[in-house]
Amino acid sequence: MPFRKLLAAAATLAALSSSSFAQDWPNRTVTMLIPFAAGGPIDVLGRILQPYLSEQLGQQVIIENVGGGGGMTGSLRVSQAAVDSHMFALASIGTHAISQSMHKKPPYHPVNDFQPVMLVADAPLVLLVRKDLPANNLKEFIAYTKANAGKMQFGSGGTGTSSHIGCVLLNQTIGVDVVHVPYRGGGPALQDLIGGRLDYICNYVSTALSAVNSGQGKVIATLASERAAAFPDVPTADQQGLKNFDISAWNAVFLPKSATPAQVARLNKALSAVQDNPAFRKRLEEQGLIGISPERRWPEYLRKFVADEIEKWAAPVKASGSQTD
Repeated sequence: MPFRKLLAAAATLAALSSSSFAQDWPNRTVTMLIPFAAGGPIDVLGRILQPYLSEQLGQQVIIENVGGGGGMTGSLRVSQAAVDSHMFALASIGTHAISQSMHKKPPYHPVNDFQPVMLVADAPLVLLVRKDLPANNLKEFIAYTKANAGKMQFGSGGTGTSSHIGCVLLNQTIGVDVVHVPYRGGGPALQDLIGGRLDYICNYVSTALSAVNSGQGKVIATLASERAAAFPDVPTADQQGLKNFDISAWNAVFLPKSATPAQVARLNKALSAVQDNPAFRKRLEEQGLIGISPERRWPEYLRKFVADEIEKWAAPVKASGSQTD
């Protein structure tokens, strides 16, 4: 057989094999990479999602936590994974929007270096303070912080995460300069707040729930535009005098850049089915998270949404002076 025909035959065989592989995906255990330490809000969401997604995919979904770099270390690993890796990232507003303004040369582009699959949850943020901080509302918190800023500390799940920038924007709005302590995830930050080594954090409702329910922390304000269902008696920052203050986060699923359209479609279909499961939606609500409506569940919607979020956060991040390089 002439050499050119051999090449053509090889190419055809490779294409058929790739097509067959994509149709069979997943054919083994799938890894949900969470780019933060265990115990944080995104880890909690991942562990809620895990059993429902395993059922829809017909394969076991396991969780791997890879912290560091404000979530960018683990996200970068997913972006570079091979087509047969059976891996996806449970990403956040920090890893796939804020990060692009935090670094002059980010290690990846949130859309161009991944295959967007679907939004998974919207996540309003709250202001959580240590249990013995002498403030019970935002007005008292502002007064106390202005008087003691030099000896206070706030924590976050990492530099460039929503919990970091959320508090930076809050500090900027009320006119204080407080030391930031970054962690490898929201879980470790919460433990130091409970231990009294931090004064406050701005994080997901799910992070605050355990601390409040155990009497180890206090929620001073909801930072989103609407009150959190988990804390209906806690007014928003806007309702407490910070007009138009609105900080919310979100989580989404991204496959590696190498993923095929068939793989994206398969995972998207499974995630959408999970969203329609009343038990899953109830679990989300119990954690203060909001499910995604059908019209917002498409890969192209996520692609445009992320581009808009990058642009939305660029000016606030640069104005905050929080860029790391």
